[in-house]
Amino acid sequence: MLAALLLTAPAAAQLQITPPATTPSAPAEKQKPKPPTIAKKKEAAPAPKPSASPKPSPSPKPAATVIPAPPTDDPNVDLVFGAYQRGQYKTAFELATARAQGGDPKAMTMLGELYSNAMGIRRDYAKAAEWYKRAADAGDREAMFALAMLRISGRGGPVDKTEAVRLMASAAKLGEPKAAYNLALLYLDGQTLPQDVRRSAELLRQAADAGLPEAQYALATFYKEGTGVPKDPERAVRLLQAASLADNVDAEVEYAIAMFNGTGTPKNQPAAVALLRKASRQGSSIAQNRLAWVLINGVGTSMDKVEGFKWHLVAKTAGKGDPELDKQLSDLPAEERAKAEAAARKWLGTK
Repeated sequence: MLAALLLTAPAAAQLQITPPATTPSAPAEKQKPKPPTIAKKKEAAPAPKPSASPKPSPSPKPAATVIPAPPTDDPNVDLVFGAYQRGQYKTAFELATARAQGGDPKAMTMLGELYSNAMGIRRDYAKAAEWYKRAADAGDREAMFALAMLRISGRGGPVDKTEAVRLMASAAKLGEPKAAYNLALLYLDGQTLPQDVRRSAELLRQAADAGLPEAQYALATFYKEGTGVPKDPERAVRLLQAASLADNVDAEVEYAIAMFNGTGTPKNQPAAVALLRKASRQGSSIAQNRLAWVLINGVGTSMDKVEGFKWHLVAKTAGKGDPELDKQLSDLPAEERAKAEAAARKWLGTK
């Protein structure tokens, strides 16, 4: 049995830019740029771990869907935004149309959102772009960001990355955190804009300070690796903690690993294991793999080989195979192995 188990963090995430989601609930189709400035995290110690370094978990994605802020002409009541929040999209559309015709930019942004995401009306990206443009021209930062995302994806019109960058920059200057985050990714990627990791870090800091979890996680990676900023493990951990409190799964995994190893924060293995459990239940295969190791070895928590191998099998279905754990599973008594396999099938819904 091991006296200690050192968990290793997943490699720094490859950041991505995603177009607006086609529905409120479906994630947008992901692009996969490979920025050369973020290095893969080296394994930290010769403690037992997967024989191959795990691939990065999916990168944090900006929430491309815009939720228009309530119009400001009546601070006490906003029927349009209230209907939107309650899911009464047809009512929101009717009310927003009347207010947009009266020149309300927030109502225009709402109409763009409803058309873009087929909420209460047939999806029409061209009309969405028209309403977003009218609102953007009136100075609405959320409309600027939403229109930029349409332009960069070629929805509602031809791809126009130059305009998309201009809109994102304008929205970022007005304090729109999602615009600052996406603009940071463009500077990091180095394809649409010249690569500038320092500028990328500045924009990520702006979005992170505004409370955007994806930016907090990405900036934590910068501080951990020394990308565009001096290395600062403690600051990285503080950002991971903030993002994990907002349920960013990638941040939960890395924050758990930092607590487990005492990297940049006091060691707290029970809290780390609890967070690994949470991230595992949220579907992180990296968390499932790490949780399997601590449960099987009984480090930081009570040994539970059946539960540990359950998570190993679940992670394996997502591509996080582990030959060493496979061997240990084959050595497990048949009764315990059968329980672990049954538990994995139940979790995966294949029972």
